Amino acid sequence: MKNSNIRKLLMDRSIEGKVGATMPSIDVPLQTLPNKKFLRENLAMPEVSENEIVRYFSSISQMNFSIDHNFYPLGSCTMKYNPKLNDDIAGFPGFNEIHPLQNIDTIQGALEIMFDLQNILAEITGMSGTSLAPMAGAEAELAGMLMIRAYHRNREDFKRKKVIIPDSAHGTNPASAVMAGFEVISIPTDTNGNTDLEALKNVVDASTAGLMLTQPSTLGLFDTNILEVVKIINSNGGLIYGDGANLNAILGKVKPGEIGFDLVHSNLHKTFTQPHGGGGPGAGAIMVSDKLIDFLPDPIVTKDKIDKFDLSKPQKSIGKMGAFHGNFGALVRAYSYIRTLGKEGINNISEDAVINANYLRIKLKDTLDLPYDRICSHEVVFSAKTIKEKYGVNALDIAKRLIDYDIHPPTMYFPLIVEEALLVEPTETESKETLDEFIETVKTICEEAKTNPNLLHNAPHNTPNTRLNEALAARNPKLNWRNTIEEAN
Repeated sequence: MKNSNIRKLLMDRSIEGKVGATMPSIDVPLQTLPNKKFLRENLAMPEVSENEIVRYFSSISQMNFSIDHNFYPLGSCTMKYNPKLNDDIAGFPGFNEIHPLQNIDTIQGALEIMFDLQNILAEITGMSGTSLAPMAGAEAELAGMLMIRAYHRNREDFKRKKVIIPDSAHGTNPASAVMAGFEVISIPTDTNGNTDLEALKNVVDASTAGLMLTQPSTLGLFDTNILEVVKIINSNGGLIYGDGANLNAILGKVKPGEIGFDLVHSNLHKTFTQPHGGGGPGAGAIMVSDKLIDFLPDPIVTKDKIDKFDLSKPQKSIGKMGAFHGNFGALVRAYSYIRTLGKEGINNISEDAVINANYLRIKLKDTLDLPYDRICSHEVVFSAKTIKEKYGVNALDIAKRLIDYDIHPPTMYFPLIVEEALLVEPTETESKETLDEFIETVKTICEEAKTNPNLLHNAPHNTPNTRLNEALAARNPKLNWRNTIEEAN
C-alpha cells in the first residue's frame, strides 16, 4: 500500500460539514488570539465521522513493526518482549502521580524502590555502589568518563588524557570520551574477535586514563583476553569502564566487578524490561567499585538508622546528569522485572539468550558468512559478503526483504569492522518455533538472491512505503506536514 492510499482512508472520505464529535458550549471567556502572522488562514482537515477516524488510526497503527506484533532481531538493541505486568505496576497511582519536588516524607515508598534497585544492580554486577540518575546508556557512558576524569584529577594525576577503545565498540563510546575531554586511542580486534593484546600494550602508558570495553563485545563474543586486558590497564594506573548496555548474556554468570572492571553501566530498558522504541525513555544506571563510589552522579538514595530514605550527594560527585532522579518509571519496571524473576529467573535470562543466539549461528553458518566461527553470547554477527560478491545482493537488500516476511531487519553494517554485517540478537524471549521460521526465511531470501536478485534490490514490496532513497532522505529530509497528497508524494 502506498503512502497516498493511507491518506485516502481518511481524506477521500471527507465530506464537507460532516463531524465526528459534538463540542460542549464554551464555559470560559474567549481569549485574545495570537498575532495574525502566527495563524494559518486555511488548514485542510478531513471532515469525517467518529467511526471513520477510529478506523483510520486503527489501520495505521497496524502498519508499524513492534515487538508485540513481529520478531525483532535487532542486534545490540535487545528488542525482547516486555511483560505487561511491569507496565501495570509502573502505572500505579503511587508511582505515576508523584512529583520529584514534593516533600521527601511523602515519597518514601518510591525512594525505597530506588534504594533497593541500587543495591540489586550493584550485587548483579559485583560493584559497590550505584547511581540511577543517568537517563540513557550514552549519558551513563558520559557519567563514567566524567568520573574517571574526576578520579585522576582528585589524585592530581593530570597527565592522564587518553582513553583506549577497541574498534568494535559502540559508536557512543568514543563520543562520550571526547565529550569528557579525553583523546581517543582506537585499537584493533584480533582474528578471534578479542582485544588485540599486542596493540593494547603498544599504546598504554602513563597518559592512559582508562579503557572502555563492551563485554560481551558488539561482535556478540565474550573477550577471552579480558583478565590480561584488565592487568595491562591496571598495572599502568588506568581504569576499566564496562559498556554493559546489554547484560543479557552474563546475568548470573559473570560479575564485571569480580573480573576487574572499575565501573559498568546498564541500559535498564534493554536488559531489565522497558518498552524500547521511539527514542525512550531510557535508564542508564551506573555501578562502580569502591574507588569511584564518592564520584557517583547526584542524587543517590540513602537510608538512615531508622529506615528513613533520603536523597544525597556523594562527597566528590560529578554532579547531576539531569534535573531530577532519572526516569523513575523505567526504574520501577526494572525493579518489578528483577523481583518477579528472582535469582533463578535472572540466570535463565542469560542461558536462554545465549542458547538462542548460538542456535541461529549453527543453523545459518552455511547460508551466510560467519566472520567469527566460535561460540557467541547473546547475539551473532553474520556477513553477506559472499552473496554480494556472487549475486550483487548486499546486506541492506537482505534486511529490506525480511520486512516482506513480517520480520524486522537485524542491525546492518555494524559492527563496522565486519563487511556487509548483519547483527542478529534473538533475545531470550523468542521461541524455537519463531527462530526456525526466521532461519527458513533467511534461507529463502538467500535463494532468491541467486535466482531473482532484483526482487531483493527493490524490497520491501508489501509495506506502506517501499524502498526509500536513503542518501536523499538523509541529505534532503522533508520534515514538515504537507496538506495535499501531491505534495506528500
